[in-house]
Amino acid sequence: MKKHLHSILRWGIYLAGLALLAAGITLNSLTGLGASAIVSVPFAISQGTGLNFGNLTLVLYGLFVAAQLFLAGRQRSWSCLLQIPLSILFTRGMNLIKALVPYRSGYLPADLALLILAVLLTGIGAAMTVDMQLIPNPGDGIVYCLSQKTERELGLCKNIFDLCCVGTAILVGAVFGNPFLGVGAGTAVSMLGVGRTISWFNGHFRGKLLKAVGLASSPIQNS
Repeated sequence: MKKHLHSILRWGIYLAGLALLAAGITLNSLTGLGASAIVSVPFAISQGTGLNFGNLTLVLYGLFVAAQLFLAGRQRSWSCLLQIPLSILFTRGMNLIKALVPYRSGYLPADLALLILAVLLTGIGAAMTVDMQLIPNPGDGIVYCLSQKTERELGLCKNIFDLCCVGTAILVGAVFGNPFLGVGAGTAVSMLGVGRTISWFNGHFRGKLLKAVGLASSPIQNS
């Protein structure tokens, strides 16, 4: 009975984390200060073409899953495919949040306040989902896969991957006549702030969450 309750609570925390993560990424894109690094490419394409940001993010996540399967080779785990329905759920949530939050950027103090909120939600949501050790978000999954494949530290791989995403977004923006179509000060703030938020959250709450759901505490990898 206790194990069953632990499982329910674990999935509840995981899904709540996904909701916060989707809200944070979406709100970041509404600030007018640039999107989060990991989704800066689909955001730049969305800004340049008018196509739906959530749908383009779903395409990107699908590519991340395909890349994980390719890189893993014979060591691939087909459970990785569970990231696909997760991506569908996650990006539908992004579209819903955007529809429910009719925010229009342009007033800098409000934009900065929204950016701070977005960074906090993204960091807390990311920490909650990763801590529950269930299905990784494709953005986290591809970075972890690269870390395993290259035998490089996870935080380093995350930083390099984010920079590659931003560089690609700048190139995409240049095609549409504005290199900074998808990136800006908000992108840089999120790259720094999300990691610090994750560290703060895990430092204060990770042990308590793991204990609550019956998981053994393990060392936190450097992010």
